[in-house]
Amino acid sequence: MTATAVRPRAAAPAPTRRRRKGGGAAERLWQASPLTYVTLLAAVALSIFPLYYMFVIATRTNDAIGQTPPPVTPGGEIGGNIDRLLGNESAAFMTGLVNSAIVATVITVFVVFFSSLAGFAFAKLRFKGRNGLMLGILITMMVPTQLGIVPLYQMMYEWDLHNKLPSIILPFLVSGFGVFMMRQYASQAVPDELIEAARMDGCSTFRTYWNVVLPGLRPAIAVLGLFTFMEQWNSFLWPQIALGDPTNPTVQLSLQRLSQGYYNDYSQVFAGTLLSVVPLLVIFIIFGRQIIGGIMEGAVKA
Repeated sequence: MTATAVRPRAAAPAPTRRRRKGGGAAERLWQASPLTYVTLLAAVALSIFPLYYMFVIATRTNDAIGQTPPPVTPGGEIGGNIDRLLGNESAAFMTGLVNSAIVATVITVFVVFFSSLAGFAFAKLRFKGRNGLMLGILITMMVPTQLGIVPLYQMMYEWDLHNKLPSIILPFLVSGFGVFMMRQYASQAVPDELIEAARMDGCSTFRTYWNVVLPGLRPAIAVLGLFTFMEQWNSFLWPQIALGDPTNPTVQLSLQRLSQGYYNDYSQVFAGTLLSVVPLLVIFIIFGRQIIGGIMEGAVKA
């Protein structure tokens, strides 16, 4: 027998990766162009400049408002302007700050609580008339607030709440938009399995809401709380009607009184505007991460 030599097989060539056609174009699609950066910088500059110019005028004398060209660097009169602002008895600015803080905080807490509770009920509970009640809430969102001012004023007058802070707090303790927002968010963010597991463990409806549903609604609560606080802090029309007492204004009424008369001290006006913006900035800095996260999470789920 003759032995046959077995030739070793040649190694198979390594597979070569083929570049997908159009892959480079897809990658370039997600890369920001120089024009994008220029547009974003311009948008940021246009957004920040009014706040910066407000700060500049608040730190200068009243003559700076009429200078040509206008000043663009801060001055050293911020302390004197704030002292004159706080000493202006006709404006009662410190009283306005305290009243606005009380009104905005109380309304925000109640709106968040009632809206999250009602949103949980509409999203996860089954009861008769649920769709009809939700439709009624949506209808209230379509009615302008100005149409209810006259009957609301009469109601506050009959309840002897005219010229008092409860008159601008009670009508806004519940928000139709807040209920609708929490219903939409709870229907997606809270699984039905968690509700069923809580019921099997013997939790009551309120305990299920407090321990299971409420933690899952934190991003939406942060967004709703910020929007509600900003809306009530900047509210002007209803406080002007309900609070006729000049010694008990909100911050927006104080700013309005600073700009009345034949001579306007714009340094005081801008200093008061600067102080009125500070609480909103502080709240946004503290809760900014949760607020942005809630907005982005809602956008992704939508």
